[in-house]
Amino acid sequence: MSAFTRMFRGSALALPAGIMTLIGLMIIPVPAIILDVSFVLNIALSIAILMAAMNAAKVLDFSSFPTVLLFATLLRLALNVASTRVVLVHGHEGEAAAGHVIEAFGAFLIGGNFAVGIFVFMILMIINMVVVTKGAGRVSEVSARFTLDALPGKQMAIDADLAAGLLSADEAKKRRVEVGTEAEFYGAMDGASKFVKGDAVAALLILGVNIIAGFCLGMISHGMSAGEAASAYITLAIGDALVAQVPSLLLSIAAAVIVTRVADSNDLAGQIGHQFASPGTWLPVAIILGLIGVIPAMPQTIFLPAAGMAGFIWHKLKKREERLAIPVVEAPPPPVDPAKITLQDVSDHTLVTIELGYGLVHLVDDRRGSPLVARITGVRKQLSQSFGFVVPQFRVRDAIEMPPHEYRVVLGGVPLGGSSVRPDKILAINAGEAREGHMLQGEETWDPSFGCPAIWIDQNSRDIAIAEGFLTVDASTVIATHLNQLLSERPQELLGPDEVRSLLDGIKEHSAGLVETVYPTPLSLAAITRVLRSVLEDGIPISHPLPILASLGKSVQLTNDHDRLIELLRADLGSLIVGRICGPHERLPVITLDAQLENMIVQGMVDPTTNIPVIEPDLARTIGEHVSALIADRGPGALPLALIVQPRARRALAGLLKLRAPTCLVLSIAELPPSQPIEVIDVVGAAPPQAPGLPQPNYHDESLAA
Repeated sequence: MSAFTRMFRGSALALPAGIMTLIGLMIIPVPAIILDVSFVLNIALSIAILMAAMNAAKVLDFSSFPTVLLFATLLRLALNVASTRVVLVHGHEGEAAAGHVIEAFGAFLIGGNFAVGIFVFMILMIINMVVVTKGAGRVSEVSARFTLDALPGKQMAIDADLAAGLLSADEAKKRRVEVGTEAEFYGAMDGASKFVKGDAVAALLILGVNIIAGFCLGMISHGMSAGEAASAYITLAIGDALVAQVPSLLLSIAAAVIVTRVADSNDLAGQIGHQFASPGTWLPVAIILGLIGVIPAMPQTIFLPAAGMAGFIWHKLKKREERLAIPVVEAPPPPVDPAKITLQDVSDHTLVTIELGYGLVHLVDDRRGSPLVARITGVRKQLSQSFGFVVPQFRVRDAIEMPPHEYRVVLGGVPLGGSSVRPDKILAINAGEAREGHMLQGEETWDPSFGCPAIWIDQNSRDIAIAEGFLTVDASTVIATHLNQLLSERPQELLGPDEVRSLLDGIKEHSAGLVETVYPTPLSLAAITRVLRSVLEDGIPISHPLPILASLGKSVQLTNDHDRLIELLRADLGSLIVGRICGPHERLPVITLDAQLENMIVQGMVDPTTNIPVIEPDLARTIGEHVSALIADRGPGALPLALIVQPRARRALAGLLKLRAPTCLVLSIAELPPSQPIEVIDVVGAAPPQAPGLPQPNYHDESLAA
């Protein structure tokens, strides 16, 4: 067995063994030497508890204090029982019969006069019960009440910080545990303060029992006179009570220190010393003590030196404050070696980078308000809300090799697009509402986001452009809009394992069981990331992850194959997919493939790597042109079309129409909700209907006639 295992088991058995020892002290007679050792250990334990309470920076640093207080109280009561037995049995033998510790307290602290001992004990009892214990109990009661009342507000504050992105899931979980522990601690302290009060009452009762029983036993059983019995037994009883009362007072002080603490980064001594280190505190003390000291009736030999000491402390603190007020001149940083190349110079750790020519760098200048940074931050927030996960941060950097007024959007090192802007001008975009024959003058160009004709105009011509029906935007908005348009088309490329982990951690806070059905088994983080990226690639946002994870949990019970999982997932989420383009009570415009054409695609060639049917180029062009023509005939305001096909043909046709007709939704027959009303618009590949009244030509008869 390893040493660690032995240590762990030993510490686990320590508390039960200690409890059994305490019970043994109460029941089994012990010799005086063991009582002496136990009394010394009790005093040492009380001092250690007091020091731990004073050195704690916050109350939760000593969260075990209520339990420790219980065990320390039980130890002291057990020693009281054991010492009472020894005092009553062997008290007639002399003051050393109950051990040297009790003898020393009885002889040294009270000088052998038991009347003085009684008064000293009563004063300690008053200090302990009336002042320290009662005050600490009241503070514990109020703290527990206020802490429990504030618990819902603290939990709501944590949820708000988590939703705002100010806290991570792990930090929020840690703060919730800390808030719950704090409430439990103050509740336990409210009850633990009763231990100290009950211990003081028990000490008073034990003292009375020892005095009365010892006086009676000395006179009846041992034939002692009243004076001899009082001198022997009462002195031992007072010494025993004082031995127990000193640790009790230390524990009461420790309890009061704990419950009156205010959270601070320092321990109690550092907190008090820091708050008394102001020079303005000690100057009035020195002046007042000096004024009292010059009064003739006052002892000048005490007050005047105390005033001088307070003045000396004020002088030292004043000098220290002036020294700290002098600004520290930091040493200049060492010169940068131009020949040194770091990893940051050659590696880009961000996924999305916006590269700017040197003529556009002022768009991210803090002194000019950083208009582009604010726009990009808004784009990132909008994309995160649309996709359903926190999009990784973007990086903006200058590219010296680019023309001065050009920008470029790079995703994972691959350029997605870019254009040229005029930072000192306004782009007037003709979105189809500009008046024909307008008189707007400027540099003609094209809007990089949507390909609309546009004109770069001066700032003072903006109102004229708006009046002519143009849409006007500045250079920062042009770049941000183009960035949004480029990234909106590829959300799956922005989702990585880190984003998926953050998403799962957020769901765990409220639906831990749902996450456990899929992660970490049977699907790993990489597998879930691949599934969610495929979902995003199919145009399904993950902004509502609960139904997606619920469907995924059902699907993994049937298969772990990725392609099969996606098909099962899409079939289960059919209502969500269709609901994005058509309401549940609207008629979904549907087109289908001719049965022979669809069978030809399904039974044709198959890509051996992906197991997806391969559509011949001519056939693909024909299908794409037909669907594009149908979409164009419906106009811009109509509902998007949905192509319904067999499950095996869906992926091939979805990839085909993604380039030729991106607005057409491709669904398998299994993904169409049974309750969704549909309207069949056309059948692609079907023979055109014949005009009525015209007979079908008989080519067979013509050939025979020839």
